[in-house]
Amino acid sequence: MTTSINLVLILIVAGAIGIPILVYLALGLGEAILGLLPAGLGRRVRPWVWLFLPIALLAIILIFPVIVTVGTSFMDARATGWVGFENYLWSFSGSMLGIVRNNLVWLIVFPLITLVLSLAAATLFDKVKYEPLAMTVVILPTAISFTAGSVIWTQMYSFQPAGSVQIGTFNAVLGLFGANPMPWLLQPVVNNLALIFIAVWLQLGIATLILSSAIKNVGNDMIEAARLDGAGEWRIFFSMVLPNILPSVLVVLTTMIIAALKVFDIVYVMTNGNFGTDVIANRLYYELFATSNLGHASAIAVILLFSALPVALINIYQFRSENRS
Repeated sequence: MTTSINLVLILIVAGAIGIPILVYLALGLGEAILGLLPAGLGRRVRPWVWLFLPIALLAIILIFPVIVTVGTSFMDARATGWVGFENYLWSFSGSMLGIVRNNLVWLIVFPLITLVLSLAAATLFDKVKYEPLAMTVVILPTAISFTAGSVIWTQMYSFQPAGSVQIGTFNAVLGLFGANPMPWLLQPVVNNLALIFIAVWLQLGIATLILSSAIKNVGNDMIEAARLDGAGEWRIFFSMVLPNILPSVLVVLTTMIIAALKVFDIVYVMTNGNFGTDVIANRLYYELFATSNLGHASAIAVILLFSALPVALINIYQFRSENRS
């Protein structure tokens, strides 16, 4: 144990001191070489000298692991033999179909509910004097990690058989009205919605903050002029506010879609994928660490990567469009 701690400390110190020294030496050597070149050629080459280290770092920590993972996805469980597309066929067959279906539910329900609630909250908060207090209450769950939030809500959803003392908040409330307790995390469909609700609770604050900032940038003069012309609040929102905040709406929507694709913590902590709640990222963890099937795990990782890639590209395109305008 002591040896491991010492090794970690050595690596931290070496990284904190050695990496800056290596960067300084590499750039210094590059500038020295540039000084020997003709002035015109030196100006053209200089940007690439400074970009060399970031590109090399990107290749080492991102591109190389992706290439290795894609290669492993075409190999067997121990990554020793070639199996072609067998792992990908497995990813869309058998029990994986139910897991994919669960992820589709997350992809549809979680982003839409978060977007609608955050739009409503941001719009309503903008019209009240106690907006800072209301915004603080909504943002507070954002400071909680998904794992900690899952532990909290495990207690909230706790279920005991009828006639027993209910320690779960929701079932205790149901008991006050004479209703039978509900197995929130055991009952199909209900358990998936219960897990999605936790994700909404944790992400609602940041979504509301983004949309609230966008709403405040909408010109008050236009809104006041519309009110003077007799336009109602609904008409103003859909005709003036919403079109002006569409870029922010797209950011929130794409961010939530990516979060839904890679959701893991909530499912792992609360149900571990049991009772029909398994999702792709949780199955990846199971295949990698429980069954040690590198082929299956890599195929799932590649599918997640290429599923999230179009969403990320949409965000990049939107960001560049805003900068050009």
